Amino acid sequence: MRGRGWWAIVAVLTVLVMAPGWTMAGTYKDEYKMSIVVGPKGPWGEGAQKFADLVRERTQGRINIKCYFAGQLFAGKQTNEFMLMRQGVIDFALASTINWSPQVPSLNLFALPFFFESYEQLDAVKNGAPGMELFRQIEERGVVPLAWGENGFRELTNRVRAVDSPEAIKGLKVRVVGSPIFIDTFRALEANPINMNWGEAQTAFQQGTVDGQENPVNAVIIPYQLWQVHKYISIWHYAIDPLILGASQKTWKTFSPEDQAILKQAAVDACAWEIQQARQGLQGDMSALDTLRQNGMEVTVFTPQMRAAFREKTQAVYNDWKEKIGADLVTQAEKLLGR
Repeated sequence: MRGRGWWAIVAVLTVLVMAPGWTMAGTYKDEYKMSIVVGPKGPWGEGAQKFADLVRERTQGRINIKCYFAGQLFAGKQTNEFMLMRQGVIDFALASTINWSPQVPSLNLFALPFFFESYEQLDAVKNGAPGMELFRQIEERGVVPLAWGENGFRELTNRVRAVDSPEAIKGLKVRVVGSPIFIDTFRALEANPINMNWGEAQTAFQQGTVDGQENPVNAVIIPYQLWQVHKYISIWHYAIDPLILGASQKTWKTFSPEDQAILKQAAVDACAWEIQQARQGLQGDMSALDTLRQNGMEVTVFTPQMRAAFREKTQAVYNDWKEKIGADLVTQAEKLLGR
């Protein structure tokens, strides 16, 4: 009897485990890997850790997420991150839309030159039909998007001169993100875009072989104290860099519906906090810019007229990339922006 009873129990457990959409908590991994391009300091890295901490707390330790900072999981090539998530090698990521754009070209919407003028415009697009369509396309490709985060508007710093007109940027050697749309934009402005990793770029700034760079204020310019190598900064809002907190679809399917709901809410909460940190001092009185001035930087805040001159100079890039991104998607965003 004991033998037959034992096998009956085994049979019942087998049926339960094999039932679609049902996973025993005991089968969860001991550790889930989360990829972050940057280090642990600053809004991006701290936001990722906050998500991991919230998940561990709210699941009573059933789901343990370890943050792998500074690109440890993709061997130095940031654009591999999405592919590794699709394969299930990486379980979670808080990632830049720039790094996922090779696999999801429509994410280049946020890199259209001089398209977004304010955080309010960005929020309207993220929370509206364009944002939902982008999330649909990402999930269709094997990654489940959970929430929007933010790296920030990408601003220009350099060591040579104040940039307040298209003529002033001509000939400057500027380290840019390696995405084609960024290179096209700087070439249209008749600058000299140079793609190199961040470690090499910092050495080049110190040696004066590269004149400038483009990055967000709170995420890079202040933490890396770029005033030590660059005297001038242009607050020109030429591109915005949203983040997306996502999960590998292969990993996501292993969680119970209850745990999926916990993960989703933890992502929303962590990213809301992260966005607040990324924007701190960059709205209203722009107090974050005082830090730059106090450290000797000459700050040029663009007026609408100044942005219009740069937009006109890069119109061909805009037209070309509108088709690559998807004309319908860009048109939807244009309407939300009142254009």
